Amino acid sequence: MAQATTSLKLDPETKERVRRLAAACRRTPHWILREAIEQYVDREEKREQFRQDAQAAWEHYQATGLHLTGAEADAWLAKLEQGRKAEPPRCHD
Repeated sequence: MAQATTSLKLDPETKERVRRLAAACRRTPHWILREAIEQYVDREEKREQFRQDAQAAWEHYQATGLHLTGAEADAWLAKLEQGRKAEPPRCHD
């Protein structure tokens, strides 16, 4: 995989914190920074996908009125938690 160089300016305190953490973990500061950025991007991509899915679900509900009650969802999830096979309940208006 091709890699590109990126410059990153850190305040001296943060740079020292990264250096200390890298030493404690027996890693390089470069590894710590790359790992931090990868984890941040992964988390934020998941958060954005969740937001988009929630928006789509809300728009679908507004258009159709189809939904489950909290009690219906809880009962279904309780069966799954117990290891029982259970079809999700049907949505209704």
